[in-house]
Amino acid sequence: MSRTIPTVNVSQFVNGDANDRQFFVTELGRAFSTVGFVGIVEHGIDKSLIDGYYAAAQDFFGLPTATKRQYEIAGAAGQRGYTSFGKEHAKHSQVADLKEFFQLGQSNNVDVPEASHFLELGMRLFRRFEETGNALLEAIAIYLDLPEDYFASHTKDGNSILRAIHYPPITQEPASAIRAEQHEDINLITLLVGASAGGLQLQNKQGEWLPIVPEADEIVVNVGDMLQRLTNNYLKSTTHRVVNPPRELWHEPRLSIPFFLHPRSTMDLTCLDSCISAERPLAYEPITAGEYLQERLREIGLK
Repeated sequence: MSRTIPTVNVSQFVNGDANDRQFFVTELGRAFSTVGFVGIVEHGIDKSLIDGYYAAAQDFFGLPTATKRQYEIAGAAGQRGYTSFGKEHAKHSQVADLKEFFQLGQSNNVDVPEASHFLELGMRLFRRFEETGNALLEAIAIYLDLPEDYFASHTKDGNSILRAIHYPPITQEPASAIRAEQHEDINLITLLVGASAGGLQLQNKQGEWLPIVPEADEIVVNVGDMLQRLTNNYLKSTTHRVVNPPRELWHEPRLSIPFFLHPRSTMDLTCLDSCISAERPLAYEPITAGEYLQERLREIGLK
């Protein structure tokens, strides 16, 4: 089966010479401006850390519902701790997605003594994702002719989130919901390590839904709405979804771990002058990252 998304090798940028780095920048920029998605390999995130966090997350989601609900934080808009099944929906949908999840960020995280090492491994993975994500944003800054540290100056101590998502087995015909209805991500970029089951699809320019099937150890990265907005639609925040498996696989749960790389709330998302032209007129009003995040959290039912 042919690939839906291109692949880039991160070690070319992190460890390569000037030619390697320029090649990586061009390939990443091309992927983000045409498909909005890319697969990254040789990213340096240790497989044993990813596997350890997967196992700890499975332990957490296997706890009784009443126990998990003790870690649901009132007023946190799902940004820390547990969010129970059926709370979140896509922006254009009123039907809740078929999922529950747990989130952690820079600080004020929720420890779960019943799931050993869940928080500790999560924070180690958070830091590794942050490092790799910042390298990708550095490459994008170069691609956009911005200073190399343009994004780093905004993402340090930003609102980034590591989310463990559990899609339980499907036990009855869903009314109309799928595991995750079509949506775009809110943030700058998302890094997703291989899910325990398939179902991820993106929508191409022709409106067709195409499966994204990462290879072993590949991380899928996509542009979020903040980066699309900043670049006046030059870099593409592509619509994607997670569909239900065939009926004979309904009994299989799905676990996935996305990292949503966010800047600090103060970042100005006003469109870059260099991305505005006669062919691409200004598409968005000025807004800060914090204002935009709050607007979107209301739209998806978390605030």
